[in-house]
Amino acid sequence: MSCETYQNLLNHLETVMIGQRQTIRWLLAAFAAGGHVLLEDLPGTGKTTLAKAFARSLTLEFQRIQFTPDLLPSDILGVSIFDPQRQEFRLHRGPAFTEVLLADEINRASPRTQAALLEAMGERQISLDGERHDLGDWFFVIATQNPIEFHGAYPLPEAQMDRFALRFSLGYPDVAGEMAMLNAQRERHPLEALRPCVDRAALVELRRAAAVIRISEEVSRYLVELVAATRTMPGVAMGASPRASLALMRTTRALALFDGLEFVTPDHVQELAVPVLAHRLKLDPQARFSGLTAEAVVDEALRQVPVPV
Repeated sequence: MSCETYQNLLNHLETVMIGQRQTIRWLLAAFAAGGHVLLEDLPGTGKTTLAKAFARSLTLEFQRIQFTPDLLPSDILGVSIFDPQRQEFRLHRGPAFTEVLLADEINRASPRTQAALLEAMGERQISLDGERHDLGDWFFVIATQNPIEFHGAYPLPEAQMDRFALRFSLGYPDVAGEMAMLNAQRERHPLEALRPCVDRAALVELRRAAAVIRISEEVSRYLVELVAATRTMPGVAMGASPRASLALMRTTRALALFDGLEFVTPDHVQELAVPVLAHRLKLDPQARFSGLTAEAVVDEALRQVPVPV
């Protein structure tokens, strides 16, 4: 049943996101694992469309926040306003009180506003005026950001980057894929016709099934050694955290489930190593100036760490 749920969602989303099977697979893996996703790419590549299509395919509440330089934390979380009739303060909840949250162009807001989501993403709760408000188990953030070289973009702090289970890009489609996109949108956008294809019961079963996928001692050690290797690679000022190991374990379990397996293989770890680990690394200035990238560091770690047989 869980594999059927995955296939339904995959096929459903591919009607809108043509040629993006791998990115859809990774997005669904993060959701099944209870993580959050950061989509980083150039404008116009379909980041927001993917997030909207995902939300419309589920029977979950959806909110969108367009991040801008003048956005305040209260615009995201909410604010208490005094009610003169009742002679008390009443909480006006912000858009973060939802189940699927699209944080669009998150790095256009100031670091103070970006940090407003830290507690929500890490603990699925919001603290306002001394009270804690539970967001529920379904709270799932899909954030998009433009490359930091773009005008008006602020880099996300390391603590916030670490809250995202995966970061990946959609990239430009090939000629055939872009032609298919044009044909699909001659009359209207396929997103307009999208309807929910799975219910909450199926989503509960999807997450439950992913959580019980086996991961052997050998594959667990391979995963941990791979994460540990990022901390000692030349040019790395800050390696991947233990939270990265947990995210890699949980998301690889989801991939194994999608592939119809009862256990995680080294191939699953290798598939997700870059999207799970690269955005958590901080390179020293000299390494950055020499052209070294976090993705190249993870690739080198994959070459160096022995694969279990």
